[in-house]
Amino acid sequence: MTVMKIAMGSDHGGIHLKNHLKDYLEGKGYEVLDKGTYTEESCDYPDYAAKVGHAVAGGEAELGILVCGTGLGISIAANKIKGVRAAVCGDVYSAKMSREHNNANILALGERVTGVGLAEMIVDAWLAAEFAGGRHARRVDKIMALEAE
Repeated sequence: MTVMKIAMGSDHGGIHLKNHLKDYLEGKGYEVLDKGTYTEESCDYPDYAAKVGHAVAGGEAELGILVCGTGLGISIAANKIKGVRAAVCGDVYSAKMSREHNNANILALGERVTGVGLAEMIVDAWLAAEFAGGRHARRVDKIMALEAE
């Protein structure tokens, strides 16, 4: 059985949740590629969005998880990278749908707005969901075509 590789990254505002989720996922048997940050010192979230985004888009990891204070800035930055479909999710249903309908390959979370227990449930739902294809594939293809404009 192949172990799924998940790239993770955060800025200083998401480091505690990132570290918690890293341990949580490793405990479930996932291989986590921690792209930083590693301290609470103020840093810029686009730097870590780029590291995780390039790891996912380049095939170093199958999926990615990013954490900042709200999940918003880091997801916006990640979505600038060709091949990335990052979805900020604050509930289980949105996380599931982001994979099933949008084929999201990066999950973004906000440490300041999402509790640890809910974050674990969101991650579990996101990782368990699979892209449904069909009519959704046509729509995802259109999303990806926007990168060429």
